Amino acid sequence: MRRILLLAVFAVLFFVQEVNAQVVGEDLPFLSAYQQELPYFQELITGGQYATPSPRIKGDPYFTSRQFEEGTLRINGITYPQVPLIYDTYRDQLITFHPIFNQKILIKPEKIDGFTLSEGQLFRFFEGNESFLHRGNGIYQVLGQGNAIALAKRYKTTKESRDQARYDSEYVEKTTYFIWEEGKFSSIKNAAQAIASLGLDTKVLKRELKAKGLQFKKSPETYLQFLVTYPKSN
Repeated sequence: MRRILLLAVFAVLFFVQEVNAQVVGEDLPFLSAYQQELPYFQELITGGQYATPSPRIKGDPYFTSRQFEEGTLRINGITYPQVPLIYDTYRDQLITFHPIFNQKILIKPEKIDGFTLSEGQLFRFFEGNESFLHRGNGIYQVLGQGNAIALAKRYKTTKESRDQARYDSEYVEKTTYFIWEEGKFSSIKNAAQAIASLGLDTKVLKRELKAKGLQFKKSPETYLQFLVTYPKSN
């Protein structure tokens, strides 16, 4: 009965959009498992249909690929494995696939606790940081976790295209780093800011960083991963 009611809701939601339906494809290797889980995805229904990116913008707005990849999704404390996902970093939107209507649909960002993509990249929703211009829907990649959490905000902007005959603009990929601790975001642009935000002993820490060959400018993500797991008592 639950399955029948859910499919009825899907039918009503997407019938009015049938004319503009987006063909996604049926060759996803994990599609059958996803279809079996569909009755339990009621929280995903209200996200609406994903709007196709403008063909007048060169490139694509996605984090890794325009193709669906098998991921894990956590919503309202419940984890769903084998979910087809695409992450649009330009709009900061997470997209899944409707296997019955063959459409790309949005997952409401406020419902997302976190998700993992096929290569293990972990993303979580964090409240706050309203002063950050590119906060979007509050989805950040978790780089590492220990005494604090090292975060990367992946986003894309646009700039004017040189090929005006074909494109109006083109996507530009960007990343901003943060350390999150006790509900507070600290923007990290250099090593000094990272060390100060965590209150670490500079003299001892610098010796260990040098021994490991870690430099913020060369490898900021590895550098931050090390800092947030570094004992404050050292």
